[in-house]
Amino acid sequence: MLEVSGLNASYGRAKILFDLELRAPAGEVSVLLGRNGAGKSTTLRSIMGLLRPQAGEIRFDGRRIDRLQPYQVARLGLGYVPEDRRIFTDLSVAENLEVGRQPPREDAPRWTLAKVFELFPNLGRMQDRLGGRMSGGEQQMLTIARTLMGNPRAILLDEPSEGLAPVIVEQMARTIRELKTQGLTVLLCEQNLHFARQVADRAYVIEKGHVRRSGSVDEIQQEYLQV
Repeated sequence: MLEVSGLNASYGRAKILFDLELRAPAGEVSVLLGRNGAGKSTTLRSIMGLLRPQAGEIRFDGRRIDRLQPYQVARLGLGYVPEDRRIFTDLSVAENLEVGRQPPREDAPRWTLAKVFELFPNLGRMQDRLGGRMSGGEQQMLTIARTLMGNPRAILLDEPSEGLAPVIVEQMARTIRELKTQGLTVLLCEQNLHFARQVADRAYVIEKGHVRRSGSVDEIQQEYLQV
């Protein structure tokens, strides 16, 4: 579903990614593991078109997208949940969700308000609450729900467990597993290996802009334990 090859990316003179390679197969959950500054978020931003790569190719369902604008990538069915959430704080939950609405796609799960509220019951109970009056965990749920309203075929999640209470982290893990059940392809960034083990089929370890290891999450964990 998603294939990245020879990806190089920079912020000004600071080179961040070096010939990065990864694949996110259809219907699977893939995770980019690494510390802060390793290049995980830059990888997602490059895939989404928010950062123009210096070199390399990015293909989504066989179509090259590394020269497209972010809105064009989104129209192809690739959703993006940024780490900083970027909800509209002066809009209600229901209004935030309407902002993300796109027409249904034949080859993607169809998301309605009712279906989103089934996935996130808390949001269903606070439809009129302003985004700025929500907790961090509630805002994270809203950001994912808003992206789902675009009926994506695949979704990029940047640090979905970052800064959340343990009980919300567990709920987020259940959500990601449910998205896989619905047929979505998921690529996420994470530092939390325990969280990654709960959700991911395969993992890529990024260090200083390079993919150093890849394999199942269990294989990656065994390598860490042996170091």
